Amino acid sequence: MSCHPTCSIFSRPVTGVLTTLFGVAVLVLAAGTGLQAADKPQAVLAAEDTSYKLEIQRAIDRGLDWLRAHQNEAGWWSSEEQPALTALPLMALEGDPRRRFTPGNSPWMQKALDYVAAGQQPDGSLHRGQLPNYSTSLSLLALLGAGNAKYDDLILKARNYLVGLQRDFGDPGLGDQVMDGGVGYGSHYDHSDMANTLQALEAIYYSKQLASDKGGSAARELDWKAAIQFLQNCQNLPSVNKQDWVSDDPKQQGGFIYYPGESKAGSITNQATGRVALRSYGSISYAGLLSYIYADLGTDDPRVQAVLNWLRDNYTLEENPGMGPQGLFYYYHTMAKALSKAGLDTLRLQDGKVVPWRRELAQRLINLQKPDGSWLNDEHGRWWEKDPVLVTSYSVLALEHLIRGM
Repeated sequence: MSCHPTCSIFSRPVTGVLTTLFGVAVLVLAAGTGLQAADKPQAVLAAEDTSYKLEIQRAIDRGLDWLRAHQNEAGWWSSEEQPALTALPLMALEGDPRRRFTPGNSPWMQKALDYVAAGQQPDGSLHRGQLPNYSTSLSLLALLGAGNAKYDDLILKARNYLVGLQRDFGDPGLGDQVMDGGVGYGSHYDHSDMANTLQALEAIYYSKQLASDKGGSAARELDWKAAIQFLQNCQNLPSVNKQDWVSDDPKQQGGFIYYPGESKAGSITNQATGRVALRSYGSISYAGLLSYIYADLGTDDPRVQAVLNWLRDNYTLEENPGMGPQGLFYYYHTMAKALSKAGLDTLRLQDGKVVPWRRELAQRLINLQKPDGSWLNDEHGRWWEKDPVLVTSYSVLALEHLIRGM
């Protein structure tokens, strides 16, 4: 894919694959309130499109300005012990279509990159004692997005570390246990899970070209077949997943749960048989779709089709389906990435309605932006969504994906 003009931060050959990290260039039809797009003069469509993109960019600008104003003098955001909370704002800054702030013109941004890089441990991980996988994955992406060759060795070491986190339970050899092939927190949590697996897959996926160009014989590669098997073991799909918890309810089929045997959305008990099945939910189902795409499964694959069908059937911007307000902005962020990466301009819902999801999600985020330019989950703080730095970064990153598709 050729680089979109706003992707110039990834023009360096070793990171050319990153033209899709912050969004893909696809065409979206203008969504009018009366006439269909095809019925409107091209000049009207162009004016509407330009006006709407300016509104989205304004929301991005305000979010980035808020982040700039709330950076600690030492270079980090939110918590000195959590580099991921600095990596996310950096990614939002790097993904800005206007590229107002760069390490070259903004010493405070370079200070943040230096803080992230200084967290590298002897094993290659990038963290400061907590959440090794989460911090390493996001820190790697932030350093990669800087487009500076001086970080290449750090990135390659971090990538090797993440590849080494792929779990192998039971007998040696991936695939004999349902937890095999995934990635966990990289700490005292023994199991793999969908959220951590997605984060690692994303970092490994986008650093693949750098590893190929500069990693040499030291470069390690993930067992992608085993990763797909783990993803499949988290999908509510009886045709490929034979675990006892898998639901035979059409309302659950195709969606994902947190890890085999555990759903944050809870369970459903069949009153007649006593059988307990686990409920699919929105954010982790988008994580499943995105993970399948990173693992190079096409949209014609039955497993990808199944999760797309579940997501269409459960499309809403009012809540994180199955979770209500919990993880709402992670849901928006993952939706924007997954549907953009899948190349979908619209979604045809169960009732036949075709929705311009990009515009709807962009408008939802614009409506939720605070007067000071930040975002916050007002209804629930689970998964750090009472931290305005985290939620503002999620929102800006989502809007950056959306604007690039318009």
